Amino acid sequence: MKTLLSLTAALGVVAASLSAPASAQTKWDMPLGYPVTNFHSVNAQKFADAVKAATGGQLLITLHPGASLFKLPEIKRAVQTGQAQIGEILDVLLENEDPIYGASGVPFLTASYADAKKLYAAQKPILEKKLADQGMLLLYAVAWPGQGFYATKPLNSVKDMEGLKWRAYSPATNRLGELVKAQPVTVQAAELSQALSTGRVNAMATSGATGVDSKVWEQLKYFYDTEGWQPKNIVIVNKASFDKLDKKSQDAVLAEGKKAEAAGWAASEDVAKDTVATLAKNGMTVAPPSAQFKQELLAIGKTMTEEWVQKAGADGKALIDAYRK
Repeated sequence: MKTLLSLTAALGVVAASLSAPASAQTKWDMPLGYPVTNFHSVNAQKFADAVKAATGGQLLITLHPGASLFKLPEIKRAVQTGQAQIGEILDVLLENEDPIYGASGVPFLTASYADAKKLYAAQKPILEKKLADQGMLLLYAVAWPGQGFYATKPLNSVKDMEGLKWRAYSPATNRLGELVKAQPVTVQAAELSQALSTGRVNAMATSGATGVDSKVWEQLKYFYDTEGWQPKNIVIVNKASFDKLDKKSQDAVLAEGKKAEAAGWAASEDVAKDTVATLAKNGMTVAPPSAQFKQELLAIGKTMTEEWVQKAGADGKALIDAYRK
Protein backbone atom coordinates (compact mmCIF):
# COMPACT_ATOMS: atom_id res chain seq x y z
CA MET A 1 0.00 0.00 0.00
CA LYS A 2 2.83 2.34 0.93
CA THR A 3 4.50 1.63 -2.40
CA LEU A 4 1.24 2.25 -4.24
CA LEU A 5 0.76 5.59 -2.45
CA SER A 6 4.31 6.64 -3.30
CA LEU A 7 3.79 5.72 -6.94
CA THR A 8 0.51 7.64 -7.04
CA ALA A 9 2.20 10.70 -5.53
CA ALA A 10 5.05 10.50 -8.04
CA LEU A 11 2.64 10.24 -10.93
CA GLY A 12 0.78 13.25 -9.55
CA VAL A 13 3.97 15.31 -9.58
CA VAL A 14 4.70 14.27 -13.17
CA ALA A 15 1.17 15.10 -14.26
CA ALA A 16 1.34 18.49 -12.57
CA SER A 17 4.62 19.30 -14.25
CA LEU A 18 3.24 18.30 -17.63
CA SER A 19 0.13 20.44 -17.18
CA ALA A 20 2.08 23.50 -15.94
CA PRO A 21 2.41 26.18 -18.63
CA ALA A 22 5.88 26.13 -20.24
CA SER A 23 7.71 29.39 -20.80
CA ALA A 24 6.72 30.25 -24.37
CA GLN A 25 9.36 30.96 -26.96
CA THR A 26 8.88 34.23 -28.85
CA LYS A 27 9.94 34.66 -32.47
CA TRP A 28 10.57 38.01 -34.15
CA ASP A 29 11.22 38.80 -37.80
CA MET A 30 13.83 41.45 -38.62
CA PRO A 31 13.83 42.69 -42.24
CA LEU A 32 17.05 44.32 -43.48
CA GLY A 33 17.65 46.24 -46.68
CA TYR A 34 21.27 45.27 -47.32
CA PRO A 35 23.15 42.06 -48.22
CA VAL A 36 23.99 39.49 -45.56
CA THR A 37 27.69 40.37 -45.91
CA ASN A 38 27.18 44.13 -45.37
CA PHE A 39 28.58 45.31 -42.04
CA HIS A 40 25.16 46.54 -40.88
CA SER A 41 23.70 43.07 -41.49
CA VAL A 42 26.65 41.36 -39.79
CA ASN A 43 26.19 43.64 -36.79
CA ALA A 44 22.45 42.89 -36.68
CA GLN A 45 23.14 39.14 -36.72
CA LYS A 46 25.53 39.51 -33.77
CA PHE A 47 22.79 41.45 -31.96
CA ALA A 48 20.22 38.71 -32.65
CA ASP A 49 22.65 36.01 -31.50
CA ALA A 50 23.40 37.94 -28.31
CA VAL A 51 19.69 38.34 -27.53
CA LYS A 52 19.15 34.61 -28.03
CA ALA A 53 22.00 33.82 -25.64
CA ALA A 54 20.90 36.38 -23.04
CA THR A 55 17.33 35.06 -23.00
CA GLY A 56 18.30 31.39 -22.99
CA GLY A 57 16.71 30.96 -26.41
CA GLN A 58 13.36 32.41 -25.33
CA LEU A 59 13.53 35.27 -27.85
CA LEU A 60 14.60 34.30 -31.36
CA ILE A 61 15.14 37.08 -33.91
CA THR A 62 15.27 35.87 -37.53
CA LEU A 63 17.01 38.21 -39.97
CA HIS A 64 15.79 38.72 -43.54
CA PRO A 65 18.65 40.56 -45.33
CA GLY A 66 18.79 41.92 -48.86
CA ALA A 67 15.23 43.32 -48.81
CA SER A 68 14.01 39.69 -49.02
CA LEU A 69 11.01 40.16 -46.71
CA PHE A 70 10.18 43.83 -47.32
CA LYS A 71 11.79 46.36 -49.65
CA LEU A 72 13.88 48.92 -47.80
CA PRO A 73 11.34 51.79 -48.06
CA GLU A 74 8.60 49.46 -46.72
CA ILE A 75 10.36 48.34 -43.54
CA LYS A 76 9.28 51.18 -41.25
CA ARG A 77 5.63 50.67 -42.17
CA ALA A 78 5.98 46.93 -41.62
CA VAL A 79 7.32 47.46 -38.10
CA GLN A 80 4.79 50.16 -37.32
CA THR A 81 1.88 47.89 -38.27
CA GLY A 82 3.34 44.82 -36.57
CA GLN A 83 3.96 42.84 -39.77
CA ALA A 84 7.54 42.68 -38.48
CA GLN A 85 8.45 43.12 -34.84
CA ILE A 86 11.83 44.75 -35.48
CA GLY A 87 13.57 46.12 -38.57
CA GLU A 88 16.42 48.22 -39.91
CA ILE A 89 15.78 51.23 -42.14
CA LEU A 90 17.93 53.91 -43.73
CA ASP A 91 16.79 57.02 -41.86
CA VAL A 92 17.10 59.47 -44.76
CA LEU A 93 14.53 57.52 -46.79
CA LEU A 94 11.90 58.92 -44.44
CA GLU A 95 12.63 62.61 -45.05
CA ASN A 96 9.46 63.16 -47.06
CA GLU A 97 7.47 61.85 -44.07
CA ASP A 98 9.29 64.21 -41.71
CA PRO A 99 12.43 66.28 -42.52
CA ILE A 100 13.98 65.37 -39.14
CA TYR A 101 14.65 61.86 -40.43
CA GLY A 102 16.83 63.37 -43.16
CA ALA A 103 19.25 65.32 -40.97
CA SER A 104 22.13 62.89 -41.43
CA GLY A 105 21.65 62.96 -45.20
CA VAL A 106 22.14 66.70 -45.69
CA PRO A 107 25.23 66.87 -47.92
CA PHE A 108 28.38 68.21 -46.24
CA LEU A 109 26.66 68.99 -42.95
CA THR A 110 29.02 66.45 -41.38
CA ALA A 111 32.56 65.59 -42.49
CA SER A 112 33.76 63.00 -39.95
CA TYR A 113 32.59 60.34 -37.50
CA ALA A 114 32.96 62.86 -34.69
CA ASP A 115 30.60 65.20 -36.55
CA ALA A 116 28.16 62.36 -37.26
CA LYS A 117 28.05 61.34 -33.59
CA LYS A 118 27.44 64.93 -32.52
CA LEU A 119 24.62 65.29 -35.05
CA TYR A 120 23.05 62.02 -33.88
CA ALA A 121 23.18 63.18 -30.25
CA ALA A 122 21.21 66.29 -31.24
CA GLN A 123 18.79 64.33 -33.42
CA LYS A 124 18.17 61.30 -31.19
CA PRO A 125 15.65 62.72 -28.66
CA ILE A 126 13.54 64.16 -31.49
CA LEU A 127 13.64 60.83 -33.36
CA GLU A 128 12.70 58.89 -30.23
CA LYS A 129 9.65 61.07 -29.66
CA LYS A 130 8.45 60.87 -33.25
CA LEU A 131 8.80 57.09 -33.33
CA ALA A 132 7.14 56.72 -29.92
CA ASP A 133 4.16 58.70 -31.19
CA GLN A 134 3.80 56.05 -33.91
CA GLY A 135 4.12 53.07 -31.56
CA MET A 136 7.82 52.30 -32.05
CA LEU A 137 11.09 52.32 -30.14
CA LEU A 138 14.40 53.54 -31.50
CA LEU A 139 16.69 50.69 -30.45
CA TYR A 140 20.01 51.64 -32.01
CA ALA A 141 21.56 53.54 -34.91
CA VAL A 142 24.79 53.11 -36.88
CA ALA A 143 26.28 55.55 -39.37
CA TRP A 144 27.44 54.61 -42.83
CA PRO A 145 30.96 55.60 -43.88
CA GLY A 146 31.24 59.06 -45.43
CA GLN A 147 29.68 59.37 -48.86
CA GLY A 148 31.94 59.68 -51.89
CA PHE A 149 31.24 60.47 -55.54
CA TYR A 150 31.39 57.76 -58.22
CA ALA A 151 31.29 58.18 -61.99
CA THR A 152 32.25 56.62 -65.29
CA LYS A 153 34.40 59.67 -66.11
CA PRO A 154 36.63 62.11 -64.18
CA LEU A 155 34.83 64.74 -62.08
CA ASN A 156 36.96 67.85 -61.72
CA SER A 157 34.09 70.25 -61.15
CA VAL A 158 30.34 70.31 -60.70
CA LYS A 159 30.00 71.11 -64.40
CA ASP A 160 31.34 67.64 -65.19
CA MET A 161 28.22 66.18 -63.54
CA GLU A 162 25.77 67.81 -65.93
CA GLY A 163 23.62 65.27 -67.74
CA LEU A 164 24.92 62.23 -65.85
CA LYS A 165 22.34 59.58 -64.93
CA TRP A 166 22.53 60.13 -61.20
CA ARG A 167 21.53 57.41 -58.75
CA ALA A 168 19.42 58.91 -55.95
CA TYR A 169 18.54 56.93 -52.80
CA SER A 170 16.87 59.69 -50.76
CA PRO A 171 15.12 63.03 -51.18
CA ALA A 172 18.42 64.80 -50.45
CA THR A 173 20.44 62.89 -53.06
CA ASN A 174 17.65 63.52 -55.54
CA ARG A 175 17.85 67.26 -54.81
CA LEU A 176 21.64 67.15 -55.09
CA GLY A 177 21.28 65.64 -58.55
CA GLU A 178 18.97 68.47 -59.56
CA LEU A 179 21.37 71.14 -58.29
CA VAL A 180 24.30 69.75 -60.29
CA LYS A 181 22.06 69.41 -63.38
CA ALA A 182 22.32 65.64 -63.49
CA GLN A 183 19.37 63.34 -64.19
CA PRO A 184 18.25 61.78 -60.85
CA VAL A 185 17.02 58.17 -60.93
CA THR A 186 15.83 56.61 -57.65
CA VAL A 187 17.55 53.26 -57.07
CA GLN A 188 17.78 51.49 -53.72
CA ALA A 189 20.79 49.38 -52.77
CA ALA A 190 19.20 46.02 -53.58
CA GLU A 191 18.68 47.11 -57.22
CA LEU A 192 21.94 49.03 -57.67
CA SER A 193 23.96 46.32 -59.45
CA GLN A 194 21.24 45.85 -62.05
CA ALA A 195 20.79 49.60 -62.53
CA LEU A 196 24.52 49.98 -63.20
CA SER A 197 24.79 47.00 -65.53
CA THR A 198 21.81 48.16 -67.63
CA GLY A 199 23.05 51.76 -67.80
CA ARG A 200 20.14 53.26 -65.86
CA VAL A 201 22.72 55.13 -63.77
CA ASN A 202 26.35 56.08 -64.37
CA ALA A 203 27.12 58.29 -61.38
CA MET A 204 26.19 58.48 -57.70
CA ALA A 205 27.21 59.49 -54.19
CA THR A 206 27.39 56.67 -51.67
CA SER A 207 29.81 54.95 -49.31
CA GLY A 208 32.70 52.69 -50.17
CA ALA A 209 30.74 49.93 -48.42
CA THR A 210 27.85 50.12 -50.88
CA GLY A 211 30.34 50.33 -53.72
CA VAL A 212 31.94 47.06 -52.62
CA ASP A 213 28.57 45.38 -51.98
CA SER A 214 27.58 46.10 -55.59
CA LYS A 215 31.03 45.58 -57.20
CA VAL A 216 30.66 48.96 -58.87
CA TRP A 217 34.14 48.74 -60.44
CA GLU A 218 32.55 46.60 -63.14
CA GLN A 219 30.88 49.76 -64.54
CA LEU A 220 32.22 52.82 -62.69
CA LYS A 221 35.86 53.86 -62.88
CA TYR A 222 36.29 56.90 -60.61
CA PHE A 223 35.71 57.40 -56.88
CA TYR A 224 36.23 60.73 -55.11
CA ASP A 225 36.53 60.33 -51.34
CA THR A 226 34.63 63.45 -50.27
CA GLU A 227 33.34 62.09 -46.90
CA GLY A 228 30.39 64.29 -47.67
CA TRP A 229 27.84 63.11 -45.09
CA GLN A 230 26.98 60.00 -43.08
CA PRO A 231 23.39 58.74 -43.20
CA LYS A 232 22.41 56.17 -40.60
CA ASN A 233 20.65 52.85 -40.44
CA ILE A 234 18.24 52.87 -37.52
CA VAL A 235 16.84 49.75 -35.87
CA ILE A 236 13.26 50.19 -34.74
CA VAL A 237 11.00 47.96 -32.64
CA ASN A 238 7.22 47.64 -32.57
CA LYS A 239 6.31 48.86 -29.06
CA ALA A 240 3.33 46.52 -28.65
CA SER A 241 5.55 43.53 -29.46
CA PHE A 242 8.20 44.76 -27.04
CA ASP A 243 5.61 45.22 -24.27
CA LYS A 244 4.54 41.56 -24.63
CA LEU A 245 8.03 40.34 -23.75
CA ASP A 246 8.90 39.28 -20.21
CA LYS A 247 11.18 41.61 -18.24
CA LYS A 248 14.28 39.49 -18.86
CA SER A 249 13.78 39.60 -22.62
CA GLN A 250 13.04 43.35 -22.61
CA ASP A 251 16.24 44.02 -20.68
CA ALA A 252 18.21 41.82 -23.07
CA VAL A 253 16.90 43.64 -26.16
CA LEU A 254 17.75 47.05 -24.71
CA ALA A 255 21.17 46.04 -23.37
CA GLU A 256 22.24 44.25 -26.55
CA GLY A 257 20.92 47.17 -28.61
CA LYS A 258 23.31 49.52 -26.82
CA LYS A 259 26.19 47.13 -27.46
CA ALA A 260 25.21 46.80 -31.12
CA GLU A 261 25.23 50.57 -31.54
CA ALA A 262 28.77 50.89 -30.13
CA ALA A 263 30.03 47.89 -32.12
CA GLY A 264 28.36 49.14 -35.31
CA TRP A 265 30.00 52.57 -35.20
CA ALA A 266 33.39 50.97 -34.61
CA ALA A 267 32.82 48.55 -37.51
CA SER A 268 31.76 51.44 -39.75
CA GLU A 269 35.09 53.19 -39.20
CA ASP A 270 37.00 50.03 -40.08
CA VAL A 271 34.85 49.44 -43.14
CA ALA A 272 35.38 53.03 -44.31
CA LYS A 273 39.10 52.37 -44.71
CA ASP A 274 38.88 48.80 -45.97
CA THR A 275 36.25 49.34 -48.66
CA VAL A 276 37.95 52.37 -50.22
CA ALA A 277 41.11 50.27 -50.43
CA THR A 278 39.06 47.50 -52.08
CA LEU A 279 37.77 49.92 -54.73
CA ALA A 280 41.36 50.85 -55.61
CA LYS A 281 42.47 47.22 -55.56
CA ASN A 282 39.82 46.43 -58.16
CA GLY A 283 41.08 49.03 -60.58
CA MET A 284 39.11 52.15 -59.73
CA THR A 285 40.83 55.53 -59.67
CA VAL A 286 40.46 56.62 -56.03
CA ALA A 287 41.33 60.23 -55.22
CA PRO A 288 40.31 63.21 -53.12
CA PRO A 289 38.19 65.80 -54.93
CA SER A 290 39.97 68.69 -56.57
CA ALA A 291 39.99 71.96 -54.66
CA GLN A 292 37.50 73.45 -57.12
CA PHE A 293 35.16 70.46 -56.99
CA LYS A 294 35.24 70.38 -53.19
CA GLN A 295 34.49 74.10 -52.86
CA GLU A 296 31.59 73.85 -55.31
CA LEU A 297 30.19 70.85 -53.42
CA LEU A 298 30.50 72.66 -50.08
CA ALA A 299 28.56 75.61 -51.54
CA ILE A 300 25.80 73.21 -52.64
CA GLY A 301 25.85 71.69 -49.16
CA LYS A 302 25.32 75.11 -47.60
CA THR A 303 22.35 75.73 -49.88
CA MET A 304 20.85 72.35 -49.04
CA THR A 305 21.34 72.86 -45.29
CA GLU A 306 19.43 76.13 -45.52
CA GLU A 307 16.67 74.42 -47.50
CA TRP A 308 16.48 71.59 -44.99
CA VAL A 309 16.20 73.92 -41.98
CA GLN A 310 13.40 75.77 -43.73
CA LYS A 311 11.52 72.49 -44.29
CA ALA A 312 12.20 71.12 -40.80
CA GLY A 313 10.97 74.24 -38.99
CA ALA A 314 11.52 74.73 -35.27
CA ASP A 315 12.73 71.16 -34.67
CA GLY A 316 15.24 71.50 -37.48
CA LYS A 317 16.58 74.83 -36.25
CA ALA A 318 16.92 73.48 -32.69
CA LEU A 319 18.73 70.42 -34.00
CA ILE A 320 21.23 72.42 -36.07
CA ASP A 321 21.78 74.90 -33.21
CA ALA A 322 22.51 72.01 -30.81
CA TYR A 323 24.83 70.37 -33.35
CA ARG A 324 26.81 73.56 -33.96
CA LYS A 325 27.32 74.44 -30.29
